[in-house]
Amino acid sequence: MSLFQPHTLTCPSCAALTPVEAVNTVNADRRPDLKQAIADGAFQVFPCSACEAPIRLEPLFNYLEVGAGLWLAAYPARQMPDYLEVEDDVSAVFDETYGAGAPPVARGIGDGLSVRLTFGWPAAREKLLLRANDIDDTLAELLKLDVLRRLPEAPLEPGIELRVTDVSEDKITMRWVDAESEEVIDEFAVARALLDEIALSPEGWAPVRAQLENGPFVDMQKLYMGQGRAAAE
Repeated sequence: MSLFQPHTLTCPSCAALTPVEAVNTVNADRRPDLKQAIADGAFQVFPCSACEAPIRLEPLFNYLEVGAGLWLAAYPARQMPDYLEVEDDVSAVFDETYGAGAPPVARGIGDGLSVRLTFGWPAAREKLLLRANDIDDTLAELLKLDVLRRLPEAPLEPGIELRVTDVSEDKITMRWVDAESEEVIDEFAVARALLDEIALSPEGWAPVRAQLENGPFVDMQKLYMGQGRAAAE
């Protein structure tokens, strides 16, 4: 089921307080409307009780879609620097609900789930988009790294991320976005066939793939934040 909890928002425009029901857990198999709301950018957006300005909560929820084989923990973008600690917390939650510490029936469900962690709304939407289009998210991160080598310049700075925003039969659209404000800085498209080229060269990409998949935070951003989990342990 999808779970909700009471929460009070402070309007950034007029400072009025607005009580809302925030979503803690999304079961997309039972609530496809919530899945669509995430994709549309309408999820966790509430009108201020005084001035009616839209207020959006930071992402802080778990997402389950058994049909797509995905369990996702979505966190605020500002917590990304602490991803190793968040990974530990997320892995513990999954183990209790669908992993080693869960009842046999739940473990059976968990066996078919990929466990993922995201920071910020653009990253959460990207994971759902890739899964809906049967694209390996690790492969998508490798594609980004490959694209970076081809671009004449890239706005590489803290808080600016490269995200897949649309997928067609022959094209993958990417945007440089601000993870917190979601301001779009630039947009371009690459041939979807580039994914196949990377997939056909597993040996060359194996070391980077291993780094990306070392924990539920499967994102090229982690490659720029220290030595990662292996060094931490």
